[in-house]
Amino acid sequence: MEQGDIVADPDGHRATTVEQGRFCMARCTCGWRGPARRARSLARTDAEGHVVGGRPDHLRQND
Repeated sequence: MEQGDIVADPDGHRATTVEQGRFCMARCTCGWRGPARRARSLARTDAEGHVVGGRPDHLRQND
């Protein structure tokens, strides 16, 4: 497993990307895990979205 960029916030959330085989996923120190992605960029977006407390743009529904 390889770890990628770490995203942190003042509340103590530290999210990083982790590679498992052909997939990459975001994980946080709070126990949250994002879905397995084939694109690292999407896993990074998941991590950033979790840390800022919102949903990543690609998961938002149009209202």
